Amino acid sequence: MSAHRRIVLIAVAGALIISTSAPLVRLSEVSPATSALFRCAYAVPPMLLLAWLERRRLGPLPRRGMVAAWLAGLMFALDLLFWHHAIDYVGAGLATVLGNLQVFIVAFAAWAVFGERPSSRLMVGTPVVFAGVVLISGVFDSAAYGSDPLMGVLAGAATSVAYAAFLLLMKGGSERGAGPLAHATVVATLTIAALSPLFGGADLMPTWPGHGWLLLLALGPQVLGWSLITFSLPRQPVALTALLLLIQPMTTVAISALALGERPSPVQLTGCAVIVLGVLYGSRRQKSALARSAAERATAEERAPVV
Repeated sequence: MSAHRRIVLIAVAGALIISTSAPLVRLSEVSPATSALFRCAYAVPPMLLLAWLERRRLGPLPRRGMVAAWLAGLMFALDLLFWHHAIDYVGAGLATVLGNLQVFIVAFAAWAVFGERPSSRLMVGTPVVFAGVVLISGVFDSAAYGSDPLMGVLAGAATSVAYAAFLLLMKGGSERGAGPLAHATVVATLTIAALSPLFGGADLMPTWPGHGWLLLLALGPQVLGWSLITFSLPRQPVALTALLLLIQPMTTVAISALALGERPSPVQLTGCAVIVLGVLYGSRRQKSALARSAAERATAEERAPVV
């Protein structure tokens, strides 16, 4: 198996693991700020252990990587706060679909920052995706699922912006995985604690079984899932990772329907399908090109002489 394919499989495994995040949040039955805070807080000790083991092997994290990880932690905190509210508004499945509009934001951010012009497919796919967002919002649907579908769309859009910034910062900061993620997790925990009063407040008193689900969320998606994803980020184009993460919303919708009994309306399910199809269409050519580029780079590294 080629090095490129192994990295892709690692990213896919991470995406499948984090697809359980939103259902675990719903099962915890705590407030959005509480779930966002404790999923990070419970993840700090194992992440620090992984970072310490990495430091022993590779040495201290470079300052550039540390600063990028701190900024990524701020973005991750906003991502979680907005996303956990979106889950509260429209359910685990739809909130995850809305939060994964990051694939477009990453592509257009790369155009603005690196001069990488999006393909014509991406330009066509963008309004298609936003049409799907409108369908999920419930504006034209009296049977829309969720306590407040419109607020869910707004929270989901904010999630995507913060999510994209987090991915770009984690990609550009360092070639490592555990160290940057540990720094980002600590900063995210502190930031969520500071901002929680603005997002409804966090309940600091642990309850059962709610915090049992949050502990599982921390050890599974937060530590294992994101460790796999951050390991793959520096080793392949960030836009390719963003595309692979689209496995998450599709899997989460299925899990939420089976485990939580979520039943979005036909119009909202149509919007979900429109978003997925629009993203796949808009990124098809880009994904192929990025995959070829990554494969060529991996082949060049394998053929490079050992000094």
